[in-house]
Amino acid sequence: MGIVAGLDSSPDFTRIVVCDSDTGAVLRQGYAPHPVESPEGGGRPADVDPQAWLLSLGEAAGGGLLEGVQAIGVSAQANSVVPLDAQGNTVRPAMVGGDKRSQVAAADLIDALGGREAWAQAVGCVPQAPQPVTKLRWLARTEPESAARTAVLMQAHDWLVWQLLGRPVRRTTDRGGASGTGYWSAATGAYRSDLVELALGHQAMLPEVIGPADAAGTTPEGLLISAGTGETQAAAFGLGIGLGDAVVSLGASGSVMAVHTEPLVDQSGMITALADATGMHLPVVTTLNAVRTLRGTAELLGLPDLESLSDLAMKSTPGAHGLVLLPYLEGERTPNLPHTAGTLAGLRRESMKPEHLARAAFEGMLCGLADALDVLRGRGVDVRRVFLLGAAAELPAVQAAAPMLFGTQVVVPQPADYAAIGSARQAAWALGVSQGTLDPRTPPVWQGAVAQVLEPGEELAVGQAVRQQFVSVREQTHPGALRA
Repeated sequence: MGIVAGLDSSPDFTRIVVCDSDTGAVLRQGYAPHPVESPEGGGRPADVDPQAWLLSLGEAAGGGLLEGVQAIGVSAQANSVVPLDAQGNTVRPAMVGGDKRSQVAAADLIDALGGREAWAQAVGCVPQAPQPVTKLRWLARTEPESAARTAVLMQAHDWLVWQLLGRPVRRTTDRGGASGTGYWSAATGAYRSDLVELALGHQAMLPEVIGPADAAGTTPEGLLISAGTGETQAAAFGLGIGLGDAVVSLGASGSVMAVHTEPLVDQSGMITALADATGMHLPVVTTLNAVRTLRGTAELLGLPDLESLSDLAMKSTPGAHGLVLLPYLEGERTPNLPHTAGTLAGLRRESMKPEHLARAAFEGMLCGLADALDVLRGRGVDVRRVFLLGAAAELPAVQAAAPMLFGTQVVVPQPADYAAIGSARQAAWALGVSQGTLDPRTPPVWQGAVAQVLEPGEELAVGQAVRQQFVSVREQTHPGALRA
């Protein structure tokens, strides 16, 4: 039996799991928050000293957690940029997260290359504020001296792998992480260094993209470090999703991703063509309004929490007596309606009850995510079951409505550190390949996630009617908005 570890450096903390390399059974766990102060007014900082990631890594690995570990995999938050000078020192703090400062920079970049379609063709995505390529444009416009000193570009997981290996001359990344930068194409498997120059104002050194089962290197102590990947790709790998599977993630905003055999070029820009951690592709469609729709409705109804909103919604019936909520409270990305607002339609005397509004909020959120699923299905992506993630996935109203609205089996995995588990699985793969016991084209088979399985059953026709009710209101209010 081998022992491997997976490390996930999220925006707020480091989590480490130590696993049996053959089965994936979790043997030990470690956790530590990042020593990062929140900015005034709360929220997450847009700039972070990467040393904070190392400090929490050291704390999470304390107490002999990594004793006997033969290989380690690293995942970390996406949309992070660590700009380094020619000596490998940070030029400025890392730029992380959904950085609204760079919204103007995103629009600048889209225009500079000739529009959304040009970007979709070039790298499989259209620049958005959080993406590394957009952050580089912001840096060049706002901090030109820092931009001029930037000689090397890394993301969070690249930088952590590099640090664990003792800062070698060779710097590496993986397809998953590279595909989110906005300057690497999953379709061609190559960097677009001209887009780095377009954003930053000059060329910079970029990490070598290595294969999913490759090792980034070995530490002087003999610990093998795998390629690493982004947090999204690691979580998908930890869940064990494959062809026919989609993942719907319920955060304040929502995302829908699915495994596919080829990259999808989407001229509308609704699909972001990410690569996964196995050599396949992971097209992603995001919505701006998921759980924030539920929270807003709970506040409107004077309810203390989402559990209360769910209980109230369960007193209504599918279709909410004709009440339809288009949940575009923050504008929307899918469909692309950045400046719109939400719509409440179907108000009649009999529908004007709190339980029907509560039900309409759940159905509106899930129908918006079903729209995102249909964007992928419309491009030939096979979806036979949907993994539903996030705390809201446990709510009875979500579980009652999701299978019939998505029109497929819904799997609700038990909460677990799937990104860290996926990183450990990657480490086991690289270790097995290095020892000659695993094929570099086939990852190790681990225990699947413990999950609740929900079937649409006899409710399927009801769900189709509710979806049609939603689609009719969407088409009347925003004609043609979802046509690619």
